[in-house]
Formats: sequence, structure tokens, C-alpha cells
Amino acid sequence: MNFWKKMKRSDWVFPTVLLSLYGFFANCRPAEPFLTPYLVGPKNISVEVVTNYLFPIWTYSYLAVLCPVFLLTDLLRYKPLIVTQGLFLVTNYILLCFATSLIALTYLQFNFAMVTSTEVAYFSYIYSVIPPECYQRATGYVRSAMLTGYTFGATLGQLLISFADTSYFHVNTITLGIMSVAFCISLGLPMPQQGMFFKKKVEVSTGPLNEVTDALGGETDLGKQATGTFCDWGNIRTSGNQMWESLKESYSSRRLVLWSLWWALATAGYGQVFNYVQLMWDHIEPSSTSSVYNGGVEAVCALVGAAAAFSVGYIRVQWGVWGELLLGVFSAVGAGCVFLMGLTNNIWLCYAGYAIFKASYMFLITVTMFQIAVNLSMECYALTFGINTFVALTLQTILTVVVVDNSALGLDIVTQFLVYGGYYSTISVLFLLQGLYTVCKHLRKSAEETNTDRPSSALEDKYGSDRQDLGPQSPPQNITEQSAF
Repeated sequence: MNFWKKMKRSDWVFPTVLLSLYGFFANCRPAEPFLTPYLVGPKNISVEVVTNYLFPIWTYSYLAVLCPVFLLTDLLRYKPLIVTQGLFLVTNYILLCFATSLIALTYLQFNFAMVTSTEVAYFSYIYSVIPPECYQRATGYVRSAMLTGYTFGATLGQLLISFADTSYFHVNTITLGIMSVAFCISLGLPMPQQGMFFKKKVEVSTGPLNEVTDALGGETDLGKQATGTFCDWGNIRTSGNQMWESLKESYSSRRLVLWSLWWALATAGYGQVFNYVQLMWDHIEPSSTSSVYNGGVEAVCALVGAAAAFSVGYIRVQWGVWGELLLGVFSAVGAGCVFLMGLTNNIWLCYAGYAIFKASYMFLITVTMFQIAVNLSMECYALTFGINTFVALTLQTILTVVVVDNSALGLDIVTQFLVYGGYYSTISVLFLLQGLYTVCKHLRKSAEETNTDRPSSALEDKYGSDRQDLGPQSPPQNITEQSAF
């Protein structure tokens, strides 16, 4: 009991522990890797309806609610949005367990869009309740808890399906119980005193003044004015100006714009592959007649992706010179993996292609976040994260409307993956060309510097040097995933 009280009084341990516990349980979803087999099996929904009708609704809903939720996250100071996420996770699996009509399952897509849109509150909360010197440690703990929960949930689901012969329905009820635990934990999170942009007015000590006015039998409104709320119009206008300044700072650098462009383009394609890969697996080996290893594959992919992301901190590369070229090279690897998934009839090759694709994306998105984060303040980084996510989701919505939705092309799953492979190939070509231009420009200037015997320090003063080129540093840990459930 004394240990608990001591931890609660700590300025960062208590919220970090609670948020890590919430992240573990909220991401521990044994039923998630088996969503498609559950919908096309026990729920008796056709593959075409799942592919071309249900899953696109999630994408459209996510885009519709992302901006309002992003603004409310800071305005309401994070915790209410985390509690809301926990509540929608509970209702999500209640619907999965007991809903039978197509209308209820349609609402289910909107319900989960609320879950994914509130992830920004989870990632931003920790920075509003702990001192800056603890950011790196707390972020590492929170991200590790999320990854552990995701891996444990996928592994548990696979064990239940393969060895305990558990039905999909009962796996979903187990997941519902775990989500209920996550919701209860969210209620115990301490409430931040202020957000990053919408802040309370500075409180003024009015004790002596109140004593004087009490003695005179009068009243004053100064106390009320001094402790005014953080959401009056003047403060909102000030916060809007601060957000605008942060926005200009975030996108004032050409290099940061290029990193953000890759983030948005690649995340849109990754989201489509991640959301529809279960349908591809079910196409190659139907879950009704074959053993399903989705949970095991997702667990392995999570670990491989985490290892790839972790390796970024130990790689010595002049990212300002070679970064764009590496974005192009690894995007080409991703494109090849997507083409492999779309063309192969071997489920194990498809699994392998997905693992490599996911590891490549995790590696590059970690580098991208790292490059942006080390050059911006936390406020700018949070805003950049939100804007890049919105742009990525807009592109993903366009892909969904054109490629997936029945109102447009309504392509089958194999053709979809060929389109996604071509999409990633386009990204690869763009950044390979840009990367080659940057490298050639750097080499030419280095040669000119050598020929004119100018000191290297003068070259750096003229063209700038990046903090990230000084050696390996710890990458940021708030890597996000989108999923259709």
C-alpha cells in the first residue's frame, strides 16, 4: 500500500504505469487477426460485401472524425478521449459478438473509426503529465507495452484457435473481457492540467485581496477572472495562432516536407495492405477449409517490425544525404512484397512477403518520425503527426473509393494488391530520383570543396548540418498502426 501511494505521488511513474497498462490491454486483441474468417464464416457475410462495402466504411468514417477528434483531444486534455477510446473498444466487441444484421455491422465500422481516431490522445497524453526529461523513458515504456500487448494478443488468439479448438465467437468474448479491463484502467488515469495548445490562464494568488474584500464586506470577481477556463474565445484565438506558428515551423524545411510526403504516401498504401491482407490470405487458403495462422503471422510480424524499428538507433547514416535514396530503395522492397502477395498462390510465400513488407515500413516510418522529431519542438511534432496522418488518410480514402468501393471499380482482392504494388512502385521511383539528385548534388559540392581547398567546416556553415547526422540516437517510439479492427 505504501509503495502504491509513493508511486502515485511520483511526477511521472504513476501515469506512465497506468498508460502502459492501458496500452497493453487495449492492444491485446486475440480476435483481431481472425476478423475476416469470423465475418465470412459464423457471421455469414460474403467476401464481396466485406471487401467492397464494410471495410470502406471504416476508412470514410475515420477520415470524417479525425479532425474533430484531433482538436478535441487537446481542448479536453486527453483523458476524456482515452476513456472514450476504451468505451468504444468495449462496444466494438459487443457488436462483434452479438450483432447479426448488416446495419449493425455497418455501424461497427464507424465505431472502430472512433477507436483509431482517438489514438492521437493516447500518444500525446504522456507528454502533458510528465516532465520533459522523462519523455524518452516514458515513451519507450508506453510503446513497449503496446507492442507486448499486440504480440501477446495475436499469440493467444492463435493458441486458442489452433490448440484449444476455441470458436471465433468465444475468442471475441475473451477479447471483450480484455477490453473491459482496459476501459476500467483508463478511468484511473490522472487528468492533465492543460493541453499543449489550449492552456489554462495563469492563476493569480488572490488570498490577501480576498481577506481585504471580506473585511470590507465586499466581493470581487478577480479570483474568478484569474482562474478562468482554458476554452474562452480569447484563449482559443491565442491557441489557434500558436498552432499556425507551429504549422509554419513544421513545414518550413524542404527536407521535412519530403519526409512528411513519404510518411503520408507510404502510410496510405500500408493502411490498405494491412486492412485487406486477411482477405488475401482467405482467398489463397479459405478459412472454411484450411487451418488459419493469422495470429501467429501477426505476432511474428510485430516482433520483426519492432526489431527493424529498434535497429534505427544503431545505424550511422548521413540521413540528410542518403535518407531519400533509402526511402526509395526500401519502398521498392515493399512494392516487390506487395506484388508477391498478389501473384502467389502459396500461403507461406504470402505470409513471408507480408512480414518483409511490414518490417520495411516499420523501419522507414521510424526513420521518418525520427528525422521530424529531432528538428521540431514537441508541439510542432504533435501537430505534424496529426496533419501527416490526415493527409495519409485522405489518400487512403481516395484509394478506397477508386479501387475498392463498388460505386467505382470494386476490384477483386488480387487486382487490388496489384494496384497497391504499382502504387508503392510509384513512390519508390519518385524518391529514388530525388535521392539520386540529392546524393549527386552532395558529391559535386564535396568535390568543389576539395578542389578549392575550403575547410569542411566552411562547407557545413554554408549548406547546413543536421543534428541527426552526428551519430545514432534513440528513435521515437510512437509508431502507429491502422487496422480495420
